[in-house]
Amino acid sequence: MAMFEKILIANRGEIALRVQRACRELGIKTVVVHSEADREAKYVKLADESVCIGPAASAQSYLNIPAIISAAEVTDAQAIHPGYGFLSENADFAERVESSGFVFIGPRADTIRLMGDKVSAKDAMKAAGVPCVPGSDGALPDDPKEITKIARAIGYPVIIKAAGGGGGRGMRVVHTEAALINAVQTTRAEAGAAFGNPTVYMEKFLENPRHVEIQILADQYKNAVYLGERDCSMQRRHQKIIEEAPAPGIPPRLISRVGDRCADACKRIGYRGAGTFEFLYENGEFYFIEMNTRVQVEHPVTELITGIDIVQEQIRVAAGEKLRFKQRDIVCKGHAIECRINAEDPFTFVPCPGKINSYHPPGGPGIRVDTHIYQGYTVPPHYDSMVAKVIAYGDTRDQAIRRMRIALSEMGVEGIKTNIALHHELMHDANFVQGGTSIHYLEQKLAHKGEVGH
Repeated sequence: MAMFEKILIANRGEIALRVQRACRELGIKTVVVHSEADREAKYVKLADESVCIGPAASAQSYLNIPAIISAAEVTDAQAIHPGYGFLSENADFAERVESSGFVFIGPRADTIRLMGDKVSAKDAMKAAGVPCVPGSDGALPDDPKEITKIARAIGYPVIIKAAGGGGGRGMRVVHTEAALINAVQTTRAEAGAAFGNPTVYMEKFLENPRHVEIQILADQYKNAVYLGERDCSMQRRHQKIIEEAPAPGIPPRLISRVGDRCADACKRIGYRGAGTFEFLYENGEFYFIEMNTRVQVEHPVTELITGIDIVQEQIRVAAGEKLRFKQRDIVCKGHAIECRINAEDPFTFVPCPGKINSYHPPGGPGIRVDTHIYQGYTVPPHYDSMVAKVIAYGDTRDQAIRRMRIALSEMGVEGIKTNIALHHELMHDANFVQGGTSIHYLEQKLAHKGEVGH
């Protein structure tokens, strides 16, 4: 199959520009769809063609499937890249793209469905030998006695999760048997209302885990490789703030063991494209939590340590090419750290959209900045608050941290508030510098700060 001549990018912000750059390097023309609020975006101006698909509200633009398909039809695009967020993990969208005669740059719809339902995803992973968090085998039964029995077998604390949930919603931690049944009923009701799916399941609640994920690439010919791991434990309200690769202090043999299983699982489920297996890691053990069937915000840290352009590989695989490397060809070298720069107050986290009066990006050895902003750009209030990603690469973790500190001190964004000050503080935080903080670390630090009175 020949390489695409024209790709439609169904997203916005820095990822739209990132995909566009990958296409341009491959000699592929790009069509960018945008809302009225994003008319002045840099990637819209740089695209070969652009189509306005609706007003500012996502539901009427970036989530409007018929409008996106129509834009692909009128511009003669051959494939659609969904980026991350919005429709990127929507199986119905993937199906509509393919049935309309376009290629969806991502896995097949049935794979997205399989991995999108947490219960079926876990079953598939268990079958492939991927280590999972101890929990109920599938959905919880209706009988309270049975539920209590399952919880006793797992051991408290347990967490009740909605099968259709995500992004930190639809979860409840239970520490005692007395609170169990009520928690299950409440979560069921909430899940039914929020996700249209009242199914819940139970897992062991890990007290102080880290969030470690494995990046994979697979083609339609059942070839799959993993590109090392990332540590994304610095989180607030289940949203990642800092990511790094490799994960500090985890023995390489453990990574290769779990990585091989992830690659095997991809072959088993017929996975195609880029994807990420997310794990909780505690006391030397990995526990699978979910799979993201798309490119991730934090993909640059993996690109820097492997030298592989993940977005280009997504495009090549979607065009029917075979993976160009085997597992033995993947060599991880050095260390990379990414800071997500959000348009928000660094300590109250209130979003801060508005006009950027001046912008000075950082530079220097080992610094990469993925952003769509520029001086005079207005950050719209309708979307996610992330405006840039600063990525620092070094031969060692220590060098990457030093470079990041310099980059953050050089970066200037005026006219709006950003969380640069928070990142600056974390780059000097003794526990972060040591490496291996848990997913609760940042929230505990911020709560303590609030008590001290910041």
